[in-house]
Amino acid sequence: MTSRPIRFFHRGSVVEVDGAAPTRTVLDWLREDARCTGTKEGCNEGDCGACTVVIGELAPAGASGDDVVAGLRLRSANACIQFLPTLDGKALFTVEDLQGANGELHPVQRAMVACHGSQCGFCTPGFVMSLWATYQHHGARGTRPTRQQIADELSGNLCRCTGYRPIVDAGERMFDLPAAALDAAPVVAALAALRDAPPLRSVAPGGAEFIAPRTLDDFAATLLAHPDARVLAGSTDIGLWVNKMFRDLPRLIYIGAVDELKRIEERDGILSIGAAASLEDAWRALVARWPTLAEVWLRFAGVPLRHTGTMGGNVANGSPIGDSAPVLMALEASLVLRRGGATRRVRLADFYTGYMKNLLQAGEFVATIEVPLATRAAVRAYKISKRFDCDISAVCAGLAIELGDDGSVVAARLAFGGMAATVQRAARAEAALVGKAWGEAAVAAAQAALASDFVPLTDMRASAAYRMQVAQNLLERFWLETRPNSPLAASESSVWSAMVHVVPASRVEATP
Repeated sequence: MTSRPIRFFHRGSVVEVDGAAPTRTVLDWLREDARCTGTKEGCNEGDCGACTVVIGELAPAGASGDDVVAGLRLRSANACIQFLPTLDGKALFTVEDLQGANGELHPVQRAMVACHGSQCGFCTPGFVMSLWATYQHHGARGTRPTRQQIADELSGNLCRCTGYRPIVDAGERMFDLPAAALDAAPVVAALAALRDAPPLRSVAPGGAEFIAPRTLDDFAATLLAHPDARVLAGSTDIGLWVNKMFRDLPRLIYIGAVDELKRIEERDGILSIGAAASLEDAWRALVARWPTLAEVWLRFAGVPLRHTGTMGGNVANGSPIGDSAPVLMALEASLVLRRGGATRRVRLADFYTGYMKNLLQAGEFVATIEVPLATRAAVRAYKISKRFDCDISAVCAGLAIELGDDGSVVAARLAFGGMAATVQRAARAEAALVGKAWGEAAVAAAQAALASDFVPLTDMRASAAYRMQVAQNLLERFWLETRPNSPLAASESSVWSAMVHVVPASRVEATP
């Protein structure tokens, strides 16, 4: 695989960038090279949303979905942690693209002015781009979002001075103004031409390289040949290693160009989630089958992070405060690991061996996450954090309970993140429940046993005592919601009905 320039569509034409460092960010390129300074640097860690841009990709033939617009899949992203080579073959839209050729502002911008949605203005371009994506998605379908949907779409954007009410007002007002549909035809034509280029291998002057295989076999072979390389997915973790820890990553192998690893499919009673499937798509697929997970999906992170990050990466990186693992453990998920042409399966509950350590061998990677669908268990997930939206958990719990016909506990899976060096199941608390009637006495025994399962840490998010008390309280909440005489225990769909105003049905349809 020979080196070639990075090619992507920007500002009406295809751009070529040769010799870029693998970890050069989209934000730095925009501001320093393209001189498009509307996109701002705020936190530089994907948290504040000031750098929000929209990335377009060719949608597969016949694809439909909330984010598909005239053949393009448009998704917001944080430019500060998105590495430039990941744009290869895609389109980049920034706030500079919104103004018409005649100088007229886009309806999103006009609505922000009319509703006084900007004060200091620093965060405004990020808000505008998130709203622009919402405008395109709904305009293409002829629908209008609810106020709650607009707020959900803005969950990855923070404002320190204006307050959110006028910005959400602008999100409603923009649909009252004359339409301004995206002219997608030239973008689609340019991306279709770029699709014929060979897989990307970009080498910087110092020798650092970015490799983006396009098939699963090529990816496996490349990683086996370079076992010291870092696998890159959405860079929602790795971007911080570079920006905040100044880590040197001389060779990146990008998983995001492997379409086989983006698939989410149901077969033989298993929901199979490819390691490169986005967090948004993966959570949508889970919530379609377990509606009680809807709130954790919406609170997992801001929308731009869910668009770029992957569930496979979240699991493989193994952060003790990653919210996917507790939920997947409660669902009894397994991982398919691949090394070269060989594969093996391990239970996710057995995958972690220590802080940020796991069972992966050199040259091995997580290929898919497998979740069994045949279960009678009641499932809940709870996220406790200081800020409701777009915040890291102090405690995240994934809980599942299966009852026999006599009301006794047949199986219990209680998994917690934020409580220890790894996400793990509470084995003693589970043992305290199995075989007992699902009642207050059993819950009290499990709460007591939980203190033997974990010795929580104290940090900036919570004290050890707080974490333990919260975890024990969540067990009681779980019982209150799932006990036989609870209104919420009669049917999982009852919980879904209570939450439908938060998650519109179109967002939880089964992924094709």
